[in-house]
Amino acid sequence: MAESTASDAAQADFDLAALSDIGTERPNNEDACGSFSEEQGAGLLVVADGIGGYEGGEIASRMAVDVTIEAYRESPPAWGAAKRLQRAVQRANIEIHNRAIAVPELRRMGTTLTAAVVEGGRLSAAHVGDCRLYLARRGRISQITKDHTMVAERVRMGLMTAARARNHADRSMLNRSLGHELIVSVDRLSMPLVQHDRLLLCSDGLYNVLEDRELEHLLQPGDAAATCKALIEAANGRGTPDNLTAAVFIMRGATPFSESDTGTGLRGWLSRLFAKRR
Repeated sequence: MAESTASDAAQADFDLAALSDIGTERPNNEDACGSFSEEQGAGLLVVADGIGGYEGGEIASRMAVDVTIEAYRESPPAWGAAKRLQRAVQRANIEIHNRAIAVPELRRMGTTLTAAVVEGGRLSAAHVGDCRLYLARRGRISQITKDHTMVAERVRMGLMTAARARNHADRSMLNRSLGHELIVSVDRLSMPLVQHDRLLLCSDGLYNVLEDRELEHLLQPGDAAATCKALIEAANGRGTPDNLTAAVFIMRGATPFSESDTGTGLRGWLSRLFAKRR
């Protein structure tokens, strides 16, 4: 009952794939995922986790992925990857919002969304909600998105420990999502990648049962499709109660950047990134 999507990279310098699974306890899958590769050598991955009940959540997450990819494909390459992705996500938000207004049964539907595109060795990402984007580099993994949840906000304010937040009953209570407002605030990220970097986009059904060190370990071997499968199987092996999705991007070829282009390295880059977003 898994939904998978994989796309042959237009050039041999990267590999990408995405896989979604119903999990071990849910009757339906409210997660969705998708991928797209351009002839210009850009690769796009999108992951969404729907909210709003049985039908609404499925519809919202599927719309978010499909509209984002379609809008990105239709936009002028001259805009650049970051602008194209931002516009695509905003269009997805508007279409979900309008659908919820037009269909009373769907009025509560919404979705999280995390999307990442790599072009010319540079990552551009757009993020709303509590799906996550991780970067694995040289045996270390770092979360490069922040969760838009009430519990995560309390952790950032120093009012709760990360250990307590991990098992908190309200850890999935969102304070931002697609579809509920006509205009949504979207976190936008951009950073250079280097050869052998690996990106993981995933829903909370995955990261709530696998710790960061386990994610990093599973990201090491194999191609993108095999890695997605291994991540899903590992989480299901723990009996994850939620739907789960993994999307993986592997930077196989050399890029125009070096690790020094991130300043003092990944830790320094992340410190500056989060300082800008406060």
